[in-house]
Amino acid sequence: MADLKAFAEQLVNLTVKEVNELAAILKDEYGIEPAAAAVAIAAPAASAEPAEAEEQSAFDVILKHPGQAKLAVVKLVKELTSLGLKEAKELVDAAPKAIKEGVSKDEAQALMNQLTEAGAEVEIK
Repeated sequence: MADLKAFAEQLVNLTVKEVNELAAILKDEYGIEPAAAAVAIAAPAASAEPAEAEEQSAFDVILKHPGQAKLAVVKLVKELTSLGLKEAKELVDAAPKAIKEGVSKDEAQALMNQLTEAGAEVEIK
């Protein structure tokens, strides 16, 4: 009985990706159609999907490469992050590196535009 409870707990804690992989295994190896598998694993899928369906509200601005105008990028990073010159240079030298994390979409886009204008290669995640 304890083994079944442990198995049930593992099923409940599956991610959406793991549920999809499980459905594929059940179909390919055991001939169980995904609709039948969905009934057996509907609770984990339903509880895990809303987290992924929510719109992302916090973004990270990642400096991928400082580009040709490295000095201008260092100065801009210093200004944008309120770091000292040495810390800003170290951050730029360590690229790819997050410049700011957990910012709004508008702020992330503004930072990306400023850094791109300075010649840097930037990514928003």
